[in-house]
Amino acid sequence: MVECQSLPIALIYVPVKRRGTLRSDLVRDIAESILEVGQQTPILVRRDGERYVLLDGLHRLEACKALGEENIIGTFATVQVDTPRVMPPYEAEIDIIRQKTNQLRELRLAKEATEKPAFTATAATEEQRPAISNGSRRVGQSSRSRVASLVEWLAERKSDGSPI
Repeated sequence: MVECQSLPIALIYVPVKRRGTLRSDLVRDIAESILEVGQQTPILVRRDGERYVLLDGLHRLEACKALGEENIIGTFATVQVDTPRVMPPYEAEIDIIRQKTNQLRELRLAKEATEKPAFTATAATEEQRPAISNGSRRVGQSSRSRVASLVEWLAERKSDGSPI
């Protein structure tokens, strides 16, 4: 749980970059709100030796200064140290298996690429295309003589003695 504290305004340092974002109309509105209901949201600071560095709440701080307050309610930012994530042993094994699978896939694709014929079906001449005998006519010589269905193709393969 975040703990709010009363901080002396005189010890709060506002970085130069933050000062450039100050809007006087917003400070005036916040000051009016603080007069009516009090400070509802604390400012966010971090320790820097004996002073505090403002991280969030510039307009609230300036509104309290304009009202003549000496203290303001604030919270301290917690420092979160990023520790390297330790991978459980089973995740390390899964990662190794993924890497091996990817390597095998790449090798298979490279092998398939080298085993493909050097010509394409569109560039091949009639002599280079394999002709499948179909009774008295030869299939493969023209695109119009193709078999109409899978059943007919299977029947042709059986009659030729070709393996299915």
